[in-house]
Amino acid sequence: MKYGFVIDARKCIGCHACTVACKSENEVPLGVNRTWVKYVEKGSFPNTRRYFTVMRCNHCEEPPCVDICPVEALHKRDDGIVDFDARRCIGCKACGQACPYGALYIDPETKTSAKCNYCAHRKEVGLKPACVAICPQQAIVSGDLDDPASEISKLVATEQTMVRKSEKGTGPKLFYINGDGASLEPMQAPPAQAYHWSSQSRGVGHFAKYCLDEEKSNHGAPAPQKPQAVRGSASTARRVYDAPSKGSVWGWEVPAYVWSKAVSAGSFLVLFMLTALMGLSLPDTLQWAAWGVSLLFLSLTGALLVKDLDRPDRFVSVMLRPQFSSWLVRGGYSIAVYGAFLALWGAGKFLGMPSIQTSALWGGAMLALVTAVYTAFLFGSAKGRDFWQSPLLSMHMLVNSLIAGGSAFAVIVFATGDEGVIAGAVRTLLAVCFALHLAVMGVELYGRHPSASSERAAEIIRHGALSQQFWFGSVVFGNLLPLLAAMVTPEPALLAVAALLGLSGVFFTEKVWVQAPQSVPLS
Repeated sequence: MKYGFVIDARKCIGCHACTVACKSENEVPLGVNRTWVKYVEKGSFPNTRRYFTVMRCNHCEEPPCVDICPVEALHKRDDGIVDFDARRCIGCKACGQACPYGALYIDPETKTSAKCNYCAHRKEVGLKPACVAICPQQAIVSGDLDDPASEISKLVATEQTMVRKSEKGTGPKLFYINGDGASLEPMQAPPAQAYHWSSQSRGVGHFAKYCLDEEKSNHGAPAPQKPQAVRGSASTARRVYDAPSKGSVWGWEVPAYVWSKAVSAGSFLVLFMLTALMGLSLPDTLQWAAWGVSLLFLSLTGALLVKDLDRPDRFVSVMLRPQFSSWLVRGGYSIAVYGAFLALWGAGKFLGMPSIQTSALWGGAMLALVTAVYTAFLFGSAKGRDFWQSPLLSMHMLVNSLIAGGSAFAVIVFATGDEGVIAGAVRTLLAVCFALHLAVMGVELYGRHPSASSERAAEIIRHGALSQQFWFGSVVFGNLLPLLAAMVTPEPALLAVAALLGLSGVFFTEKVWVQAPQSVPLS
């Protein structure tokens, strides 16, 4: 048994009866939608045509939202319906980033994720989904795709159908008859200007007090970008009516947590490199300071992770009811084990037990490495954001961690008055990492992109609303000036200033890397 939908665009009249029925049946709050109708117009007056397209969850054969959910709040049933359990959801919003179709939203009242669940409660008693029952044109057909006698199977077998974003490998079970390409592919008809319902009337979750308008968004981030057609596109399709944009659901807390995690992991990695690999003898004050920085910023990382949740009261579910295939869970456990090694190293040094200290140093370094790069795999599992699928993202995260750790070390060296060989080694490490970071970012932004949405995200960073933060905050002040300072002068004070600029550059880099892909529409 495999339930699915067929949307017959030849019959749809854009009446929104399906949207209203869905809201009424499932008590969907204002400002968010499980089912909605998108209008796209083509041509020039008087030769124009309007296309209506019903959008919703695709109930994928391989749903990425299920794979990324850390607490199994989303699950695929035996009948193929992708359902959710709001009682388990922690409001991490990862499912919304993983869904290539923009089908998930945060309920502003329960602060948990929700979406079309095929009206599973109606199916259990033999009824059709509310949208199917209400449609006056019978443009929405539901049923068992595995039953050759069902109406939906006959339509899929006899009509020319299409699905959205088949290249994602999700196996969507929402089929369109006579579907319009510009309606199904969001970059062919991007929201080039504001229109009725083009922005959300209120924020969601713990950012519900904000509005998504020209000046502000639900996370204090720029309002959703209004991307023009991708360069080289001659499409005249225009999006004229759609559901409200969800904005940047991962706000400032996410780049801040990536930054604090980079400082913590990078500081311990640099301590490991200087002592275990280079054989340098570091003063106790310097070792304790590096350890303290690692522990402090790891604690800050945990606090930011919890703060970003719309249901922080359920955070413990990540550890007690984990779904181990989720990189959110793997990352959480990595951070916890890394913290345990930090504590062990501190205990070994305090008690004067060099064997324990050495073992903790090596074990902590391995976990620090995992902590530094696991976010790349988390972002990579967010299939809805093509820009995060870059094979260089792991290198990006590792180099950023080394910059953050090396910069923290440079500040500590200056504060403790330790110079000479240690300061020289730190300066060399920073110079190499700054140069490598610039090269990696250049390839990520100017290299060949696999999709129009990935290219659009790169354009937003290079030339769009985030360009000033990137070019000035990340490139000039965060990398180029610190690189020149590290290469030219051995003065510890100037190196410390360069290190502070490097730390700010890491934050600005992660900020634009997190925000830009979220500015590209998914539906």
